[in-house]
Amino acid sequence: MATTTETTTALAPATAPAHPAPVAHTLVHPTETDGTTRRRVLQLVASDGPVTAADLAHELGLTAPAVRRHLGLLEDEGKIAVHESHAGTPARRGRPARHYVVTSGGQSELSGGYQEIAGQVLRFLRDNAGPDAVAAFAAERYEAVVRRYEPRLTATDPAGRAEQLAGLLSADGYAASVRPLPAPVTRAGVVPGVQLCQGHCPVQHVAEEFTELCEAEAQAFSRLLGSHVQRLATIAGGAHACTTNIPVRPPAGHLPTTTEGTR
Repeated sequence: MATTTETTTALAPATAPAHPAPVAHTLVHPTETDGTTRRRVLQLVASDGPVTAADLAHELGLTAPAVRRHLGLLEDEGKIAVHESHAGTPARRGRPARHYVVTSGGQSELSGGYQEIAGQVLRFLRDNAGPDAVAAFAAERYEAVVRRYEPRLTATDPAGRAEQLAGLLSADGYAASVRPLPAPVTRAGVVPGVQLCQGHCPVQHVAEEFTELCEAEAQAFSRLLGSHVQRLATIAGGAHACTTNIPVRPPAGHLPTTTEGTR
């Protein structure tokens, strides 16, 4: 019977993603094929979305009509969709710009085909060793992530560590970024924070069935950042990105913990 240790390789993208990591924001080389450029557009939508054609054109060094052509094809293929909510976006005269996010189909395109066998392995583990074995596997998987990331998180404050964590996650294929948040007022006073966004999830379809993976990831983030974190949404739960709120000044005496929010 498969053990927790023996199945660790089933979700190899935690250490070696099965797909190319999102590319840096550099100009498109003139000899790139349409297919290569379209994949770069898809990767940028995953990492930066909601994003407009004008934003993508600036990042890629293409004309807006050229980018809209790629966006149209990706939308027709069901890999991206128009994001309807733009709360806080400054109003502009004329027709509003369309903001795009990646869909479940686009996530599958970026992930490669390993997830089917990974799901089979975890079902086998659950059916033969019980649900606790899946939770133990998830905890062990992210324990390995903590060991690998922790020495590289050198910042002394949660905001700086979040930026470093986003860089490490992006290198592993998670298209991560950090965005500022309005400072919420709590019983402890005003607590400013940042939001860690993951535009791509290499284990999305497995995590849809095995939520233990998302829970273990959030616990790992709390340990790595030395701060309470609040998971607001996940790609596995149907959102266009995994979003995690991180207070940058935890209340005095507050121990790191994790709160699961919308899935």
